[in-house]
Amino acid sequence: MKLAFSSALITILMSTGAVMAQQAPAAPEEPKPFVAGQPLGVTSRDDGSFTPMSDNVKMFGSLVSTESCSYDPERNLIVAVNRGANQNEAPNDAYVSLINHDGSVHTSKWIGATRDGLVLNQPFGSDIEGGKLYTADRDGGTTADEPTVSVIRIFDMETGAPAGEIEVADSTGFNDIEVAPDGTIYASQTGGGRNQDPMRIYKITPEGESSIFLEGAPLVSPNGVAFDGDGNIVVVNIGDDAVLTFSPEGELLNTEHAAQAGNDGLVILEDGTKYVSSVINGGVSKIAPGGEAELIATGIPSAASMCYDSEANQLVIPMNANNGLAFLPL
Repeated sequence: MKLAFSSALITILMSTGAVMAQQAPAAPEEPKPFVAGQPLGVTSRDDGSFTPMSDNVKMFGSLVSTESCSYDPERNLIVAVNRGANQNEAPNDAYVSLINHDGSVHTSKWIGATRDGLVLNQPFGSDIEGGKLYTADRDGGTTADEPTVSVIRIFDMETGAPAGEIEVADSTGFNDIEVAPDGTIYASQTGGGRNQDPMRIYKITPEGESSIFLEGAPLVSPNGVAFDGDGNIVVVNIGDDAVLTFSPEGELLNTEHAAQAGNDGLVILEDGTKYVSSVINGGVSKIAPGGEAELIATGIPSAASMCYDSEANQLVIPMNANNGLAFLPL
């Protein structure tokens, strides 16, 4: 009996060891490299060759909660930043599309074709400068109790690949951003929300050092940020109709008024003409230098952080949860 028990015990131990060996964790896979998406077309299952979609076919759509856009003069395309699903629904779901002048799709997911090597959670404002795409992203917020923190995520405009990031730990979330030729970033923190965050404009140096550029009045839930031809910083408020121009030292130089309050988008042309979009009231104001505001478009739902398509001489207006872009010829 003793011998039989020992044989059974040996058999059990050998069997257990085999199971344990089978359950040993596999070696982690090597991270896959970032891959940018291709323009619309078909990749052959046989040889991997790519056939672009023919010019006589147009696709519209591909946008999810588009908050901002920028015009890329090198590609001659509109760069549309999509927030995707909310962080508490699907973290790291944002992506970037390339759109033609007529609103048809060039590349559905240029950044975001895969998530390999990519983090892009919930980007709001965006800007192109110096061959880089800057996005006002944020980390956290995957649950109701998890705080969010502002992160500027940067991508190479040639390849779409991530090119760095800057965390601003004392900001819970930037709204719009504008980037100077030297890489200095101005970012709006609209404020309010569940934590009653302060209303601020941040300044972030090319080295990643952040400071509070403006805080409090006359900021009233600041949103859109842009530069005028003299290098001044122009800000529009959601909380009123003010269009505020500040010097690089933070001095208030001028206060203009849009035709509507509740503003988000801001475009300034070379001749000094300002265009302001109201995310609350749906209009676009035109303010000529030294002139009064003129309402040139109305009824645009959730008119967000628009951009100027200089080739087609039109404003391109993201419409947030309407999952689309509006086009306004000038």
